[in-house]
Amino acid sequence: MNHDQIIEYGLQKAGTTLRTPFDPQMPVLFVRDKMFALLGTHQGSASVNLKCDPDSAWLQRETYPHTILPGYHMNKRHWNTVILNDQVPTDVLRDMIDESYFLVVSKMSKRVQGELAMAIR
Repeated sequence: MNHDQIIEYGLQKAGTTLRTPFDPQMPVLFVRDKMFALLGTHQGSASVNLKCDPDSAWLQRETYPHTILPGYHMNKRHWNTVILNDQVPTDVLRDMIDESYFLVVSKMSKRVQGELAMAIR
């Protein structure tokens, strides 16, 4: 996947918007007011930072060494940086995007979670 494909996939999720709060060249996918995917570059290669479950982050990093790294400029326990070099299969990357979205939503109020769930239907 590339940045455009990630943006297209991410914008299909309820309550999601695309913003550029840090830099016009660094788009960020938000669910409500919380980011779940930060698109940028890492050492000259396109990348995306995604929120992750700390208990399984190490497995992703071990499965795709040099491609899934501890979150660059992020909390390395809760974020992974994925280098978009086609080493991570599309379905795995989509699962990671889904996980990031749902981890962020899970920290929102029950009311907001309900509103987002209603928007999906």
